[in-house]
Amino acid sequence: MLGFQFKRCTRRCHVTEEQFQAGDVFYSVLVSEGAEVLRRDYSEGAWPGSPEGALGWWKSRMPKPSATRIHWAPNDILLHYFDQLSSEVSQRDMRYVLALLMVRRRIMRLVDTLKTPEGVEQMVLYCPKNENEYQVVVTSPGSTQVDELQQSITALLFKDAA
Repeated sequence: MLGFQFKRCTRRCHVTEEQFQAGDVFYSVLVSEGAEVLRRDYSEGAWPGSPEGALGWWKSRMPKPSATRIHWAPNDILLHYFDQLSSEVSQRDMRYVLALLMVRRRIMRLVDTLKTPEGVEQMVLYCPKNENEYQVVVTSPGSTQVDELQQSITALLFKDAA
């Protein structure tokens, strides 16, 4: 089984070393260096784009100190929505992003990665709650599509989303 842990947001830009302020947009990326997985956070202005070979990246906004905690939809709802997306080829990007979210929330575990004979990379995930194994196509959505996916996930899966 593959597994790795990475640190929380450093609250500082990896390039400029400036501290992020409440409301600042920043990017985070996971990169592999030897046996370690490192997280690097970048201010919006210093973001060079996802480096080649990155394990993943995402865009965030530094929360305000008075911000209330995010309340996700229950895990069963996330799993149900994930299952629904499996039959919709046009929703591959959404399913991939949702799979990464559920791995991060420890609803699923990354068991393996594989390539089909056609060269399509897939993640093999296991869900202990329902004891199912899933194969999810690894996609690379563009930056505009990432923003759309983020808005869709927020609207669908956050309790009291605006």
